[in-house]
Amino acid sequence: MTEAAFFDLDKTVIAKSSTLAFAGRLRKAGMLGRRTLLRAAMGQLMFVLFGADHDQLEKARAMLMKLTKGWDRAEVEQIVQEALDEVVAPLVYAEALFLIDEHLREGRRVFIISASPIEVVRPLARYVGVEEVIATRAKVDAEGRYTGETEFYAYAETKAEEIRRLAADEGISLTHSYAYSDSHTDLPLLAAVGHPHAVNPDKELREVAEERDWPVLEFNRQVSIGNRLSRPVPIISGATVAALAGAAVVWALSRNRAT
Repeated sequence: MTEAAFFDLDKTVIAKSSTLAFAGRLRKAGMLGRRTLLRAAMGQLMFVLFGADHDQLEKARAMLMKLTKGWDRAEVEQIVQEALDEVVAPLVYAEALFLIDEHLREGRRVFIISASPIEVVRPLARYVGVEEVIATRAKVDAEGRYTGETEFYAYAETKAEEIRRLAADEGISLTHSYAYSDSHTDLPLLAAVGHPHAVNPDKELREVAEERDWPVLEFNRQVSIGNRLSRPVPIISGATVAALAGAAVVWALSRNRAT
């Protein structure tokens, strides 16, 4: 069986809400009004300071579905894609990039799993070098426009259910897999794998992590990954450095013997 690593997105891989990060670009495209943008900014401030509970996230989802009704899905994804360098590049945690790279080097499948819309998550995930995503999907009509309804909501227990289904269908050992998140709403996801990690955890998650002896990681180094097309330049791991150093020593000794 294969192994996997599941990364929550907001405040785990990037330092803010991925959806709200693109609010300015959506306004420029004529999709958001000034009043809505101000509400989004206040929501982002509350999210950063206090996190978000179940009711707040449910209200945000309902508002998003209502707001986006009639939008063209392909246009939204194009706006996100074009804004990645400007919007996302300064927000990515270096520590997250390092771990993503480590898991890929170890041969694990890496997923970004997020309650944010897949049109936001998919381009952003590719930007940081991850091809596989699990994200919220909105229903669209025959013309590719949002209907205002949700097809799949990647949130709380639903995330855990989805990775269990994925594991059963594709032969992934969850016992040997990893998960990373900042929020207590992802407790079902974290509990579903053998190696859960709390990243910049909110109060509730920190308490549970300490009780269950889960590793608690603090990500705080935001790095710019601008000027990259689809995936970042790999961050060389300690194991890779050691291997390269060992190879260099062997090469030098062989050269000395030859002379």
